[in-house]
Amino acid sequence: MSQVHSPTTGKSRQRMYTILAIVYGLPFVWVGVQHFVRPEIFEPIVPAYLGWSWFWVHATGWTEVGLGLGIMYIRTRRLACRLMVFQLALLYLANLNMWVNDIAFEGHRLGSVGHVVRLGVQLVLMGLAEALARTVPGRSASP
Repeated sequence: MSQVHSPTTGKSRQRMYTILAIVYGLPFVWVGVQHFVRPEIFEPIVPAYLGWSWFWVHATGWTEVGLGLGIMYIRTRRLACRLMVFQLALLYLANLNMWVNDIAFEGHRLGSVGHVVRLGVQLVLMGLAEALARTVPGRSASP
C-alpha cells in the first residue's frame, strides 16, 4: 500500500526542520557574539603558530554568527551547513591546542576524557550540520 503525502505534511516537516535549524544555529550565534563581548577568554586558545589571536577571535566570531544565522534561514541553510562542517573542523585546532598545551578556558582545564568528549561533541555537531543540509527541499542534497 502506498503512502500518500499531503502538502500539509511537507509544510509541517519543513517547519520542524526550521525549528531544529534554529535550535542548532542559536548557540553558534550566541558564542559568536561572545567573541566580541569577551574576546579575552578566546585569545589564549588560538594556536600560537597562527599569530594575531585578536584577529582570529574576531574573524571566527563573525563566521559563527553568520553561519548560525545562515543555518536558520532555509535559502542559505544548505551552504551554511556545509560551511559549518568546514568551520567546525578548523575550529578544532583551538580545541586541540587546549588539549596538547593544557590551556584552561575561563579557569577550567579539561582532562583527557573531557577533551575526548569535546571531540565527540564536535563530530556530532558536524554530523548534525550535514544532516540539516539535506533537509532543504529542491534539488538533490547530494554534492
